[in-house]
This record gives sequence, C-alpha cells and structure tokens, in this order.
Amino acid sequence: QVQLIESGGGLVQAGGSLRLSCAASGGPFNAYVMGWFRQAPGKEREFVAAITWNGGGTKYADSVKGRFTISRDNAKNTLYLQMNSLKPEDSAVYYCAAGPPLAWGTLKYDYWGQGTQVTVSS
Repeated sequence: QVQLIESGGGLVQAGGSLRLSCAASGGPFNAYVMGWFRQAPGKEREFVAAITWNGGGTKYADSVKGRFTISRDNAKNTLYLQMNSLKPEDSAVYYCAAGPPLAWGTLKYDYWGQGTQVTVSS
C-alpha cells in the first residue's frame, strides 16, 4: 500500500514560481518510478514529468521542459516539482503518482495522490 499526499498548490501570477511536494508512505518509495500528471477543465489528464527510482533520470512533457524540474528525496520519501515561469495554461489539478519501473515507459502508475490545485492568473 502506498499513499501519496500532494501539497504546495495555490494561486500564482503568470511568470511566477511554485513548488509542489508529494509525501509518500506505506511502501518502498525508493523502488518506485515517480511522476507528475495534471488535468485541466475540458482536457484529458496529461503527463508532466517523471523520475527514476534513484533520481538518475528525468523526463518532461514538451510543454513544461525548461520550466519545470522534478526531483526526489528518497530519505524523506518525498517527490518535488519546481515550477518556474508559470503560464495560465499550466493551471490544472496536479497529481503525483508512483509506479513500477515499467511505468517509465508505459505511464501506467499504480498509486495516485488526491491532487492539488494550481491556478496561474494572467
């Protein structure tokens, strides 16, 4: 059993920054691929970023590449998403997710957080 709890969402002006955190419990955090997804009204859930079990590899959606940074602290069982140069189109509910190594390629994550709202004003 893995439980994920996101925090750090809120309202920010365009061009600003926000840092999301995801605290994990109930499982071997350092064995999971971790990812961030988001879903905006009227849109499908989309992949944002992912990180390998040891933090050695990261990947990002083209829409956020260069602006967002995913990281993890296995000692603290915590995943982070640093979001810079935020745009109104970044507004969405952001979810963290945990999955087996294959999730890196399949995007099939087994565990999901409750989501945290990010709103970027223009």
